[in-house]
Amino acid sequence: MGDGWDLLTRIKGPRDLDRLGPEQLEQLAREIRSYLVDAVSKTGGHLGPNLGVVELTIALHRVFDSPKDKVLFDTGHQSYVHKLLTGRQDFTKLKSKGGLSGYPSRAESEHDIIENSHASTVLGWADGLAKANEVLGRDDHVVAVIGDGALTGGMAWEALNNIAAAKDRPLVIVVNDNERSYAPTIGGLANHLATLRTTDGYERFLARGKDILERTPVVGRPLYETLHGAKKGLKDFIAPQGMFEDLGLKYVGPIDGHDLEAMESALQRAKRFGGPVIIHCLTEKGRGYQPALQDEADRFHAVGKIHPDTGLPIASSGVDWTSVFGEEMVKLGNERADIVAITAAMLQPVGLEKFAKAFPDRVYDVGIAEQHGAVSAAGLATGGLHPVFAVYATFLNRAFDQVLMDVALHNCGVTFVLDRAGITGTDGASHNGMWDMSILQCVPGLRIAAPRDADQVRAQLREAVAVDDAPTVVRFSKGAVGPAVAAVGKIGGMDVLRRPAEGTADVLLVSVGALAPMCLEIADLLDKQGISTTVVDPRWVKPVDEALAPLADQHRVVVTVEDNSRAGGVGSAVAQSLRDAGVDIPLRDFGIPPRFLDHASRKELLAEIGLTAPDIARQVTGLVSRIDGRLADVPSAEEITRD
Repeated sequence: MGDGWDLLTRIKGPRDLDRLGPEQLEQLAREIRSYLVDAVSKTGGHLGPNLGVVELTIALHRVFDSPKDKVLFDTGHQSYVHKLLTGRQDFTKLKSKGGLSGYPSRAESEHDIIENSHASTVLGWADGLAKANEVLGRDDHVVAVIGDGALTGGMAWEALNNIAAAKDRPLVIVVNDNERSYAPTIGGLANHLATLRTTDGYERFLARGKDILERTPVVGRPLYETLHGAKKGLKDFIAPQGMFEDLGLKYVGPIDGHDLEAMESALQRAKRFGGPVIIHCLTEKGRGYQPALQDEADRFHAVGKIHPDTGLPIASSGVDWTSVFGEEMVKLGNERADIVAITAAMLQPVGLEKFAKAFPDRVYDVGIAEQHGAVSAAGLATGGLHPVFAVYATFLNRAFDQVLMDVALHNCGVTFVLDRAGITGTDGASHNGMWDMSILQCVPGLRIAAPRDADQVRAQLREAVAVDDAPTVVRFSKGAVGPAVAAVGKIGGMDVLRRPAEGTADVLLVSVGALAPMCLEIADLLDKQGISTTVVDPRWVKPVDEALAPLADQHRVVVTVEDNSRAGGVGSAVAQSLRDAGVDIPLRDFGIPPRFLDHASRKELLAEIGLTAPDIARQVTGLVSRIDGRLADVPSAEEITRD
């Protein structure tokens, strides 16, 4: 650390904050912001959210005694300040192998209770921890920090319903209200929180909501009466109880989240209350860093390496998969009036920003509510439209039941576009999109496309939206798109990427999606060992192409390579297809092992799990040698590469 962070370097743990006076605390906040801009600009990471919670996090650690008291963050990307205050001040390898995680991590510190990087779950955790304290007679406190964006998720409200049931069970909920998740938060809850922020337009809000609320069973009328009751006096009007107290939760706020004294006072009162309390604090995402404040899209929610003075990217990685999808969506929107788009609070990250500008009335941001998004898509399809629901592959896991029972069961023509599929790397275990092709294999009628390059993204997206009687899925990787991989022929619906120079090949190599260049490299390495290979790209990996089994029967070995879990993935589906067809030849499936992967670069993780061309070529060479009865030493991956 440099000389500009003198106070920060003295903070080895939360209790070091106790000896600081008001002026020193303000100085510490400035130093933390300066350090975050300097450090994160070098590594990339979630900058904007952390700049917004500096004072809030300082106040939390002054009032509560972590780790005895459990301080929980939803979704966890705003935990950098928490890390700095709990003894982790080396950010030089943030999100890199061997460095700090971009989210809370139990392996890093006893102060990190949950590794929670999927949104809207922290209140469920807090409810369970508070109940455990009650049963075991502990006097520990539980504090859950949740953003206004995460409160758009239904799980948060399910938890609130349970939390409110115990009037004397201590639990503090801090609503970090910055009007944004990635982008500005939208929806009914966001409108309500906006009402709590300002008196302007309150009567219009009340009148507009009356009819809707009165039609809502159970909660509707009481909620309207509670909101209406806020007119009774200035005190109630400035700090209205609203829907929170209607649920039975004590409400405190709104509080200026950058006023340390006010935050500490509110937290102390909540700590003493002895029951569930909501503290509603207002913060500014990107606070103290002008480039972030000027970024209207997402206030530097997540950045790559940037110049710290200007906030401009240091280098461009070229055209990425997401952009290719986004541009093709605009073209489809111009061609077909029935195409609509859905996003779960991630309009820009999933590439729908241009579509939204071109067709503002045909894009729906459902908030952090993937389950609702999937069911709403079923309704849109049933109503005569073709919805395209763009979502990170890791987040589709949350809506599996809805994909199965609402979309597929009803034969709805919905296209799910899965961004960041496969190993994504630096965001850690929760963000690798490595389960989608496994969990979706069992969905009847659903079809999965895995494009290998930009041209195939465009082509297969068009093929997907042409299906109006079943769900379709198009999945692609994170980052820059590689060069186009040309087909040299076609068998059934499969593209042939490589044929042996002459005769029948030894190995049929089934290449899935973006791994096509690596599979061609594997074929080159095998060729050097005297093993001939046919490489095919199925394009649509579910259902398995009918032409695959007869083709496999012409080879001695089948090898599948996928950027997905080996458990129940494409390799498993291909093996079952061969068994069903009576094709009894050896098959080896290469993919991601069924375990959670630590944060590291995609390249490092692929090497760690053996999903590289030399590693696979070595294993296939060994398999062919055993079939031939040649038990001599099989060359190592290094020797194969060198040869």
